[in-house]
Amino acid sequence: MADDSIFRDSDAFGSYVAIGDSFTEGVGDPGPDGRYVGWADRLAVLLADRLPDPDDFRYANLAVRGRLLDQIVEEQVPRAKELAPDLVTFCAGGNDIIRPGSDPDDVAERFERAVADLTSVVGTVLVTTGFDTRGVPVLRHLRGKIATYNGHVRAVADRYGCPVLDLWSLRTVQDKRAWDADRLHLSAEGHTRVALRAGQVLGLEVPADPDQPWPPLPPRGTLEVRRDDINWAREYLVPWIGRRLRGESSGDHISAKRPDLLPL
Repeated sequence: MADDSIFRDSDAFGSYVAIGDSFTEGVGDPGPDGRYVGWADRLAVLLADRLPDPDDFRYANLAVRGRLLDQIVEEQVPRAKELAPDLVTFCAGGNDIIRPGSDPDDVAERFERAVADLTSVVGTVLVTTGFDTRGVPVLRHLRGKIATYNGHVRAVADRYGCPVLDLWSLRTVQDKRAWDADRLHLSAEGHTRVALRAGQVLGLEVPADPDQPWPPLPPRGTLEVRRDDINWAREYLVPWIGRRLRGESSGDHISAKRPDLLPL
């Protein structure tokens, strides 16, 4: 059975490959060099710190923003199998689920085939559920589809013995400060909290509590909230819809930021 509280083989993780889309690439969490960091990079640091010599740890991140499940399976899964790390994190299907007319049952079937393929080579495959989108204006109407897909992900995890990073239950990322200005990607603090929860799932002693409450915010007036919503729609929502209508992706002409297993 999947165990999403403690996974007890964490000492064996000397290598890690992250596969997925913008969430795993780290969009919303820019580093000092301008390249995105994200929860997977942060988890890699936690894993390396568990080794007697952190320099022995190897990490690759194959995730590319905008990728659909079939693209991840075609482009990233074979590379992950070739690298054959101790751990793979596999977060995929979210971009499929938010597309009009998509069927979460069908997406889940394709997701399971990929998990079966990965687990035939990789010792541990951590899978993730989708976020609870109740507070995301453009995605809240998809909450039922995401919940259905999450149920499938958990069932797949049970069948293949995968630990589960349950993002739906991570309540602290429902705070707006956990999200970037585009309201579609996590902020640096949001990515940090996800990395901490992932570490907990893998049995690590993490340096902070991902469920730690946020400090209270001062009250905001209705006009201020409305102005922010209008600015967000103009700057982020309209371009996002435009890309969908043109069949474009934010990941066009983007390659993996860390395609090889290298020291941190």
